Amino acid sequence: MRLNNYISSTGLCSRRKADELIAQKKVKVNGEIAVLGLTVGPEDKVEVEGKLLKKKHKDVYIALNKPVGITCTTERHIEGNIIDFVNHPERIFPIGRLDKDSEGLILLTSDGSIVNEILREENQHEKDYIVTVNKNISPTFIDALANGVRIFNPVKKAYTTTKKCKVVKINDRSFKITLSQGLNRQIRRMCSHFGYKVIKLKRVRIAHISLNNLPIGKWRDLTEEEVREFTSRKK
Repeated sequence: MRLNNYISSTGLCSRRKADELIAQKKVKVNGEIAVLGLTVGPEDKVEVEGKLLKKKHKDVYIALNKPVGITCTTERHIEGNIIDFVNHPERIFPIGRLDKDSEGLILLTSDGSIVNEILREENQHEKDYIVTVNKNISPTFIDALANGVRIFNPVKKAYTTTKKCKVVKINDRSFKITLSQGLNRQIRRMCSHFGYKVIKLKRVRIAHISLNNLPIGKWRDLTEEEVREFTSRKK
């Protein structure tokens, strides 16, 4: 495992912060000052600023069917935060987010090293959403969504055109959309551009993880195979 991954997996900090600590010569492996890109094994002793790190026995990876009204934040003072809602005995955090007004699949973990692998846009992890809008859907609307929509990106403070995506009509007012990017409130703003208001938005898949029959408000541990699909790519 790369050294920055190892440091992150202990819960000390993110991989980026770990790289900064390594560059600042604050990390030692087996008593020697470490360098960026170094790999370590189970028997290696890693110290950060003189403190010996111990990897947690087992990382936590769970899938939650988030209800509407729960906020994807680790800020415990915020009412309805996802951490208090799950009430897991281990220290975990959500991977990405799902709007407070939306429901469905979200992943949580104690493993900081897996986050970039899942969220990095260039990795093209698809996400499926079932969307219900306030009026009948036209074929023109479905085609327009699929071919990219010009919306305002508040992060970049500029207009951007969403990537082409797959959109399938389910019934008069519902459709399934598959995205590989995650702009803030993207689907809601895509629909609003054409005069539609989202009434219900439910995420049902993230990459190879599906919601299936997981009841709303409940969570389950990911299987070893599901975790391996992500973790094998970051080594």
